[in-house]
Amino acid sequence: MAPVARGLAGSFQVLEPWQRRSGTQRLTVARHVSDLHEFLRAQRSLESPALVGSSWGAMLALAYGEAHPDQVGPIVLVGCGTFDVAARARFTARLGRRMSLAVRAELAAVSEKFPDPDDALRAEARIVLPLYSYDPLENPAGRSPVDARGARETWADMLRLQANGTYPARLRAIRSPVLMLHGSYDPHPGRMILASVRPYLPQTEYREWRRCGHYPWLERGVREEFFSVLRSWLSRHLSSGPGQGPQPGGRPRRTRPDRGGAGDDGAAY
Repeated sequence: MAPVARGLAGSFQVLEPWQRRSGTQRLTVARHVSDLHEFLRAQRSLESPALVGSSWGAMLALAYGEAHPDQVGPIVLVGCGTFDVAARARFTARLGRRMSLAVRAELAAVSEKFPDPDDALRAEARIVLPLYSYDPLENPAGRSPVDARGARETWADMLRLQANGTYPARLRAIRSPVLMLHGSYDPHPGRMILASVRPYLPQTEYREWRRCGHYPWLERGVREEFFSVLRSWLSRHLSSGPGQGPQPGGRPRRTRPDRGGAGDDGAAY
């Protein structure tokens, strides 16, 4: 998300917090929401900030929005993750159809070549990135820290919350305007994900680009339009009160909590 933070920093005040790493206590969705709430409360200049999240970060933005509906502004979901079994099955099938024998062999060899779980996850991400992308630009974000254990723990808790009916039902508490931005080539099935949340978020607007994968800001044919749509929508829905945009902020500020930050959580605020 670093390129997204930089792309918005000329028009808005942008903060890009990094999520907590795994440690002595198992990571949960509630823990991440609590950390984000603590972080935002410390930013005294902010009032009802917009949340812009990608993939898992989009789901975190929604989880925060339902937990604190009176303290969040507009929410943007970029390539949002899945909220039901059917959408995940479609995602798995789409990804599977794109995997060549060579890619499967490379993935199978990862654990032997990279015994460290963090290194293995980074290698897997590099291998499958082309399967998530239509016509990608080179990613300028650089090498981000990885926390494989934290990712597993967090996703397991999200699946638990979906299985027990917590999500997406709780999303009905969100009163903020919501925008979903999705690429039709993204293996995550955007319209299925929209259908799963819209009964609880009827205010959701949806925009889908052809020839675009999971990361619109890295797609050659979509990048400029993505930023144009994103800036325009945020400007329209953010009020002019204290802490709101548009407020040119220069360079985005990346922050780590005192407890120690983890890798990019896919969310910029």
